[in-house]
Amino acid sequence: MERKGRTKAELDQVVEWLTGFDEAALQRHLDAGTTFEDFFAAAELNPRVDQVTGVVCGVRVEDVEDPLMQKIRYLDKLVDELARGKAMEKVLRG
Repeated sequence: MERKGRTKAELDQVVEWLTGFDEAALQRHLDAGTTFEDFFAAAELNPRVDQVTGVVCGVRVEDVEDPLMQKIRYLDKLVDELARGKAMEKVLRG
């Protein structure tokens, strides 16, 4: 991410916005090597997650039927927007 001109703190902010985890909880999941399934099971998705729309990896995120895969695609989309230089306020649907 830092190669793209964004910081780890910005990436963490995006993940925390999506999942509801604070910095300490996010770090615990990273340290534990939590699976995506357990990570998202413990998350409280942001109520504005339905505003995360568009295509990532050739798939429209709002059309993904599998709940876990849709959450992963939401994360993919947000990270992609961050890496492409989108303003943080827009990434976080502010």
